Amino acid sequence: MANGQSNGQWFPPEWPDRIRALADGTLTPVVPKRAATVMLLKDGPVSPSVHMLRRSASMAFAGGAYAYPGGGVDPRDDEHHIRWAGPTRAWWAERLGGDETSAQAVVCAAVRETYEEAGVLLAGRTPETVVGDTTGDDWEADRAALVARDLSFAEFLDRRGLVLRSDLLGAWTRWITPEFETRRYDTWFFVAALPEGQRTRNASTEADRTVWIRPADAAASYDRGELLMMPPTIATLRQLVPYGTAAEALAAAPARDLTPVLARARLEKGEVVLSWPGHDEFTKHIPTGGAPA
Repeated sequence: MANGQSNGQWFPPEWPDRIRALADGTLTPVVPKRAATVMLLKDGPVSPSVHMLRRSASMAFAGGAYAYPGGGVDPRDDEHHIRWAGPTRAWWAERLGGDETSAQAVVCAAVRETYEEAGVLLAGRTPETVVGDTTGDDWEADRAALVARDLSFAEFLDRRGLVLRSDLLGAWTRWITPEFETRRYDTWFFVAALPEGQRTRNASTEADRTVWIRPADAAASYDRGELLMMPPTIATLRQLVPYGTAAEALAAAPARDLTPVLARARLEKGEVVLSWPGHDEFTKHIPTGGAPA
């Protein structure tokens, strides 16, 4: 149970004070950093499972919360021409809402972070293939160099003779961290299927465990207060429930609305009301001198 809630919604204790500061004009929002996260799916007997990691309890932000592999954009992915397959950069720019350079960087972040944190690589020798086994000392050395930013993703692909398979990704939704947070991210969520021959592993220094879990089961555990999650995570899990296969979810992605979801805070009758447009389940009423209700 998280912060007095009956479900598993993660709610930082410092939010009420920061929300009030934003409302009275004493807090200036920081500019969000671009980021990407990937809901990696694999088919099961009844429905797909999604790969999730639990953030280490020692993490300053959302410690103990379940999330997907992901992270911030590496600025170098704006600067280099990445070996690329699938929809063009222009197509991705229109889909993600931005220019081609930024679109490339966001897609690269999705693929790179999935490899860094889960050991799964959405790339192949040719535009029609995808690598198989990515385990072994040589792969691990390259992955560690990516994590340390000693190696850019473009350099990694070139070294390996690989092409990024942007067609293996489907853009699903976009969430922007609330304006009252100290660390803000403009995050694009993607769906992808686990490539044949590859397997996930906990390669993240920020996670203490990983699981494959059916979205419906994860959502039910959240509702019982057993799994801690941030609003974007549980929202996307609920959105995945209707799909019977990973391919069905990927096929649905191009029609998904990518209008950013941004939490709003307002003062109303002596309390702060926190809401995420289109996601009423996350609405919180925060008394001016108390905890969220």
